[in-house]
Amino acid sequence: MSVNEIEVRKNGPLLCRGDVEVRDAAGNLLEHSDDVALCRCGLSDLKPFCDGSHKKVGFEASGILHDEKPELLEGQGSLQVTVRNNAMLVFKGPMRILGSEGGATTRNKAALCRCGQSERKPFCDVSHKACGFKAD
Repeated sequence: MSVNEIEVRKNGPLLCRGDVEVRDAAGNLLEHSDDVALCRCGLSDLKPFCDGSHKKVGFEASGILHDEKPELLEGQGSLQVTVRNNAMLVFKGPMRILGSEGGATTRNKAALCRCGQSERKPFCDVSHKACGFKAD
């Protein structure tokens, strides 16, 4: 795959494909794979990874992507995902973000919601602060 992709699944996780490295806030490698499912409902017992909890709790979030800030992709390389403590997922590297129900954008960095409460899903709007999201 020439460009890393993040698929925003309707009522489900963020499916990351390509050369994906997931690191904790201290920089420790949690996963390096070509296919990673990251939780966006905020209820997985395996955070930041999806464990299917979105199905059990009836998580609802569109798979339609709207983005007002598309960027020209810069170079090639891996997709670095940093899991912020009790906060968002920060993605760096060339990526295409696709909505499973429509819409797409390109970014070199993005902050995506993992608490399930953002009004701008899949993008973070810092709702994790207001809802008291805890993941550590």
